[in-house]
This record gives sequence, C-alpha cells and structure tokens, in this order.
Amino acid sequence: MTTIRIEAVNKVFSGDGGDVVALKDINLAIAGGEFVCLLGPSGCGKSTLLNAIAGFSHPTSGGIWAGDVRVTKPGPDRGMVFQEYALFPWMTIHQNIAFGLEIAGRSASVIRERVEVLLNMLSLHEFRDRFPKDLSGGMRQRVAIARVLALDSPIMLMDEPFGALDALTRRNLQDELLKIWKEFGTTIVFVTHSIEESIYLADRTIVMTYRPGTIKRDVRIALPRPRDPSDPEFNRLKRELGALVMEEQQRHRQDEMLATTAD
Repeated sequence: MTTIRIEAVNKVFSGDGGDVVALKDINLAIAGGEFVCLLGPSGCGKSTLLNAIAGFSHPTSGGIWAGDVRVTKPGPDRGMVFQEYALFPWMTIHQNIAFGLEIAGRSASVIRERVEVLLNMLSLHEFRDRFPKDLSGGMRQRVAIARVLALDSPIMLMDEPFGALDALTRRNLQDELLKIWKEFGTTIVFVTHSIEESIYLADRTIVMTYRPGTIKRDVRIALPRPRDPSDPEFNRLKRELGALVMEEQQRHRQDEMLATTAD
C-alpha cells in the first residue's frame, strides 16, 4: 500500500496580471490504504494539489513522493478519475476498461479476465458492448472507476467524481466506492465541495484555506462504517467542518468586496 508524502509544496501561477499563489507550504502525509478527502471553497487549490500528486503539473517548490519515488510525471501507480468521466466515446464500455491494459502490454487472457471481473463488480456486464453516450452519468462514472482499477493502481485520485450526479446515484456510487476501497486496499485522495460527502467517505478530511491554499485543519473521522448521516456525531462533525469552510468562504467574499472597492 503506497504512501503519499507532500513536503513544503508551493505552487505559483504567473500571468499578465501578476503572480497568483495557489498553494503555500503544503505538508501532508497520507498512509497506504487511507481514504483522505480534500475539502474547501472554490479557489482553495484542492484540484491544483490533486493534479500535482497526479504529476499533471509541477510544484513551484517542494516535493511530492508516491512511496519512495518522487513524482515528476503521471504514472500507472496513480490512477485519476475526473468529474467529466474522460471516456473514449468511440470505444465500447469493454474497450474503455481494457484500453490501459492493452497499452501496458498485458496478454489477451489477462485483459479478458480482468475486464470481466470489473464489469461484474460494478454492475456493468450487460452494458459491455454499449458506448458511453448510451449510459447515464452514474454508469459512465462506474466505467471511469473500472478503467483505473483495471491497472491495479495503488493510488486513486478523484476530482469531484460524483459532483454532477443526483443525490440517489451519488450515494449509491459512494457506497460502491467504499466497497472497492475496502477490497483493494487502495489509497484514495478525493476532492469534494460536499461536507457531508467528506464525512461519509473519509478517514481524514483536510480542510483547505481560500487562496493561497494552505491546510487549515486536518480532521480525523473516527466514525464506524457504514456511517449514518443522521447520527449525532456525524452532525457534530458536519457543523465543525461547516464552520471551518464558512470562515474561508466569508474571507473570499471580503477579498472580493475589497477588490471591487479598489476598482
């Protein structure tokens, strides 16, 4: 089970309007097999940090390690699931899931066996020959998750994967994800705007500040699973995290008001 280490990470975006500090002095250790949510208002750098862990972008300073290897580029050890599914529309569901295995040079028998297991696990078998356009948003997200699982990536990075789904589909996929996480022992870093989702899923919720993004609070979620959103302790945590996020949203609004006044 691969650990993630983030040490003194800063990320600055430069443009015609000047520099924007997106991340500032991020230090975080995630144990192998841990489920961690990144929570905070828009603009706090959650997705920027996730992209840096994935190797899609590089920190301006500091470093990120997946196991003992410093992250400098994307790799098969870190699978990414996006909100917008990122499936190949010209491929069937079976072909989408098999694609990464084919690129990795796995044998036809290994690919066939692996894809069959995942089709059954994620209730996709009857849709194996369909195309993404024929599936609902929830089913497409199942395919995206299956494609990452096919590669046995020890780390799964998820950028608001259920954000566009209706409440019932979202809860069903949350439960399926928890089953997969428990079975595979995957290390998951999950970006969300939803306080309730972070409590329902995570071992730890990392609350980030509005720009520059720093770690405001690292909250351990010690509730037993399966978790009940009506439980008093669940709601106490919801109030605690809500207050932390609201502080940052209010700071954001104040900054916007000051900027408007200055203009």
